[in-house]
Amino acid sequence: MSSNDACWLYLVRHAATANNLKRPPRLQGRRCDPGLSDQGLEEAARTGAFLAGVRIDRVCSSPLLRARQTAEAIAGPHRLPVHVVEDLTEADVGAWEGRAWDEIERDDPEAYHAFMADASVHPYRDGETVRGVLDRAGPALERLAAENLGRRIVVVAHNVVNRAYLSHLLGIPLARFRSVPQDNGGVNLLRFRQGRCEVVTINGLFHLDAE
Repeated sequence: MSSNDACWLYLVRHAATANNLKRPPRLQGRRCDPGLSDQGLEEAARTGAFLAGVRIDRVCSSPLLRARQTAEAIAGPHRLPVHVVEDLTEADVGAWEGRAWDEIERDDPEAYHAFMADASVHPYRDGETVRGVLDRAGPALERLAAENLGRRIVVVAHNVVNRAYLSHLLGIPLARFRSVPQDNGGVNLLRFRQGRCEVVTINGLFHLDAE
């Protein structure tokens, strides 16, 4: 799985924080920066062990702690540093930071229903649209791929970042970006070659189910 004209990019969603594990989960954008939960640390370790058997040439991460901790667990077995890429940070979810969707629907119904109808046009209250997330993160991922032809790289990012970019690649309207699964610790495999990107795997979780 190597070619001098291709970049294989493992796009990983960070492992779980306490907010991710709450039921219902709480929105977690760029305005809060928690570390991984105990479960998340285990998920990160398993993801790192899974990718330890693959030749990895570079590891990149969003600047947020939860992504960096996940990236460090992956980079460790390869003795690589983690390169922070600011444009990979999570969506700005604005006034909805730390809240659950049922609370948002109850307290802010107009903005909630507009967002759910088309998040590419209607933003998180006082935050970003999903189109805005794609417009900054997509070019960052494509630059990384172009700079690493002939190499295999890992990029650790976030739920909205990954869903927005994968929707773009798959031709799924951004209004439906939430239909793309992205679990904590999930691995997506992309191949960039001759200016085009192929989605090979979406949300691989087999390494997290191993006993």
